[in-house]
Amino acid sequence: MLGSARSPVSRRQGKDPRKKGISMRLPEKLLADIDASPWLVSSSATDYPLNAVIEPHSHRNKHQLIYAISGVMVVTSAMNQWTVPPSRGIWMPCGQVHAIRCIGSVRMRSVFVRPDSLPDMPNECRAVAISPLLGELIRAAVNITPPYAEDSREARVMRLILDELRILPTLPLHLPQPTDPRIQPICSRLQDHPGDASTLADWSIRLGLDEKTIQRLFQKGAGMTFGQWRQQARLLLALERIALGEKIIDIAGELGYESPSAFTTMFKKQFGLTPSQFFK
Repeated sequence: MLGSARSPVSRRQGKDPRKKGISMRLPEKLLADIDASPWLVSSSATDYPLNAVIEPHSHRNKHQLIYAISGVMVVTSAMNQWTVPPSRGIWMPCGQVHAIRCIGSVRMRSVFVRPDSLPDMPNECRAVAISPLLGELIRAAVNITPPYAEDSREARVMRLILDELRILPTLPLHLPQPTDPRIQPICSRLQDHPGDASTLADWSIRLGLDEKTIQRLFQKGAGMTFGQWRQQARLLLALERIALGEKIIDIAGELGYESPSAFTTMFKKQFGLTPSQFFK
């Protein structure tokens, strides 16, 4: 069985680390209804206001594809973070506690999947590309209301969504958050001040740690070097700012790049597209 729904939210005033916004808690009844749904696939549509913060929650019995048709989402789960622009999404396995920070206004469209309908899907969170076909199928799904016949157009739309979910390509939109307290000052500083040009030697002196130790801790906790982690943090923040309409020349300078062309070159190297192509 397959179905769809519009999702209500409860709101309270709150504040995220960077911008003021509305802290939004998903009602317990909504979460329970999603978990209790007998449908193989269901969908929901929710439009969130400027810079809303969706509080930590999970779906115990449903995988979720989180997709925004407009706006940028920053999704956190455990010690991981993904920056997700339009036409991309997050695959969130059942049981994973996650929170979402909206950059600007976000029009979110979600797909919920019963685990037994896609038994071979990954059991870890990942950023994924949303094909034009899947995007249109999701838009159609949120207007479908069960029940309906198994041989109906509505059922075929939902089955096509399952087919598309099986071939989701993974994207490099992930910033792992190392847990070792010895390098937390580096991570916090670079996320708050991404243009900081301090070298590994500078941090070694400040923290009283050998340079090799810092590199080892980044490799162990994030699977990348200090330089790679800093580059990824800068580029993911750039995604947020480009989506808000800021100019490349301003973003490049504030994030520590020598020129807009240097920024564009690194952006394309990481994401395979120039900034203008990425947001088409």
